[in-house]
Order: sequence, then structure tokens, then C-alpha cells
Amino acid sequence: MKIKIILTLICSILLTSCYAQTATDSTADKMLVYQLGNGGWPKQLEDKSVVDYALPLTPELLEKIKSTKDLHATFDNKATSREVVYLIKAFKKSQNKAYLKAAEKGIDYILMAQYANGGWPQYYPDKALYRSEITYNDDAMINVLNILQDIATQKNDFELVNPEYIKKAETAVAKGINCILKTQVKQSGNPSIWAAQYDKDSMLPAKARNFEPASLSTSESVGVVRFLMRINQPSLQIKNAIAAAIKWFDANKIVGYRFDRETDPKTKVKTAALVADNTAMVWARFYDIDKNIPIFGDRDNTIKLKLEDLIPERRNGYAWYGNWAQKLIEKEYPKWLTANGTK
Repeated sequence: MKIKIILTLICSILLTSCYAQTATDSTADKMLVYQLGNGGWPKQLEDKSVVDYALPLTPELLEKIKSTKDLHATFDNKATSREVVYLIKAFKKSQNKAYLKAAEKGIDYILMAQYANGGWPQYYPDKALYRSEITYNDDAMINVLNILQDIATQKNDFELVNPEYIKKAETAVAKGINCILKTQVKQSGNPSIWAAQYDKDSMLPAKARNFEPASLSTSESVGVVRFLMRINQPSLQIKNAIAAAIKWFDANKIVGYRFDRETDPKTKVKTAALVADNTAMVWARFYDIDKNIPIFGDRDNTIKLKLEDLIPERRNGYAWYGNWAQKLIEKEYPKWLTANGTK
């Protein structure tokens, strides 16, 4: 009898352990539900509500998810890339094959969405407005390329995906790098940095929303440079592209200021502004493509040369300045130079 009880307990423990390995991540489980038919993920549902994995899957929410069409699949705001990365890590911990299958379906979507010229749109297959443009904005294309580079080099848990993806990823990364090199904006023949988005056919800088003009974009360009610095045994073209971007960042830094929101002592209203700070440096988010001067887009599609000229909603509702390139030029680039035998 005692032996039977012991064996029962052992079986119970083994079954519990097995169950724990296959169904332990509630967020990953929700990602399976949100995944669209084409393999991508939305950032918003059909009714414009934002995807939030902290929310319980109520019958009402499930109905909203079910009614969301493939056109909502996007790379904007880390959609699709964050899910693929999370699901791979969840699979590693749980060994739940459903997570790996969903991640690989997401990778298929990523590969399918790439243009022949190597770029990625913000949305796929939706081509409305600026959604079909080659999009560096908010690191959309760079997030995708980082995943593919991880697959190609078998890093960051992506060695767990089917080996058949390695060659596909290598090809996609090579095309993506070619797109990056072609779209680096030239000023009087000299490479500078990158725009936030480009026309998918002409590959020329393009505008997106009214307050996002065709311009040099510092935040996105930092992401582009960091990706290029990941490439093993970089070509001379890649090295030159990185060096040119660093030179531009160094030449156009604004020293002695930080971007902050000051509170009016009378109205208590916070207003975005550059604040004097001799320990800080910043860059404007957007620069004129030819003149390298900060520009600011307003809701009415006009371009302002001063932050103070924007309507309050736009002035306070966007990151117009940031220290995005500081760590890149002070620490990361010198380290990269040493690692690549150029210093």
C-alpha cells in the first residue's frame, strides 16, 4: 500500500512538472490569441483600442480581437517584433511548442513584408497614407533587422528556431543593409544620417504625419548606427556609413542644454523647453535635410523653426529633443573602433 501511495505521489509530481513546462506564461498565451492570420500583430484593435497584455481576456475583448483584420498587422510601436522576441524566450523557459510555432509564424510575416529593395513598411499589407513607406521611425525596421540578425548569428535565444530560417535571415539582413546604405542622406555628396521614413519606390525621404516632416531624424539614426555596429566583419561601406553618421552627430550636438518640462509657478502648467545645463547635450529630433537646422512640424502641416512657435498640444506632446547619440559617440563608437581594428 505504501509503495502504491509513493508511486502515485511520484506520478503526480511528474505530471505537475510536465504541465508547468507547457503552460506557465500567461502573457505568451495572450499573444497567441492576438496574433493575426498573416502572422503579424496589431498595435491597436479594430476599434482603435491599444493592445495591452495586462488586460484579462474578457468575452468582449475576445470579440474585438476576433474582428481585427490582417490590415492591422504592423511593426510600429514594437508590434510584432516584441511578440516574436517574447515568445522565443517564453518557449525557452516553458518548452511550450505553441510559443515557438507562433514566433516562427511571426518571422514568416517579417520575411514576407520585406520589399525587394530591402526596406520594410510600417504596416503590411496596409498601404494607406504613409503606412507603406520604408520606416525607420520608432525603430520599426531596425527592430525587425535585429531579430533577423539574431537568427542569422544564432544569438539571443534565436538558435531555437528552425535552422531553415538561418539562410533566409542572412539574405534578408543583406538586403536590409543595402537599403540602409542607399538611404543614408547625402549632403553635397557627403553621407550624413537618415530620415525617419522613405518613399518605397524612389527611396527618397518622405513625410509621415503632419508633425513628422521629411527630414534628418536623430533618434532613428542612432538605432540604425547601432544595428550596423552589430555586423561581424563589416565591409568598408558599412564602416564609412558609421563614421559619417558619427561625424554628423558630433558636429550637430547642442551642448549645455537638456530637454525638460518646466512648471509655470503661477499656472502650474508644464511646458516643454530647452533648459540650460552645462552637464548635458542634446540633439533636435528633426533637422532640415540641407541646412542641418532643427525643424518642428505642427498639426497644420507647417514647419516651424522654433519650439516655442508650436501649438501647446504639439510642443508638449512630442520628444522634440533628446540625448540619443551621447552614449553612442562617447562610449559605443570608440569601443566599436577598437573591436574592428580601426583604432
